[in-house]
Amino acid sequence: MLNLDHRVEKLIFVYNAFSGTHNAVLDALHKIVSPKSYACNLCKLTYGTFSENSQWKEFRQKSNVEMDFLHIDEFRKKYASKFSYKYTFPIVLWEDEAEMGIFITTEELERVPNTEALFVLIEERLKI
Repeated sequence: MLNLDHRVEKLIFVYNAFSGTHNAVLDALHKIVSPKSYACNLCKLTYGTFSENSQWKEFRQKSNVEMDFLHIDEFRKKYASKFSYKYTFPIVLWEDEAEMGIFITTEELERVPNTEALFVLIEERLKI
């Protein structure tokens, strides 16, 4: 269970995918050919096959919380010194100047049925 006793400064969304054009093309093909076996529900919720989901983009732009979006390799490079255990992906983390923690687990993300449900989950957790 999420336990925050302070304001979340930033949410870090980490996709279960690697960066780069080659990987983006392979991911898009996977989404088309075998969408049910695609391994990143966060990708499915925030992106279509080739571009950002318009509902998600609007939600993100209206949010009062800073959001950072990273692929696994980008996250590991940027935050290598800040985490002491291995995260599973996809995941959403919260960060402030001194700490980082899990905001939405991999398991929770895998159960989110649609983009609207992701909005509700994020908004509920930000009110804690």
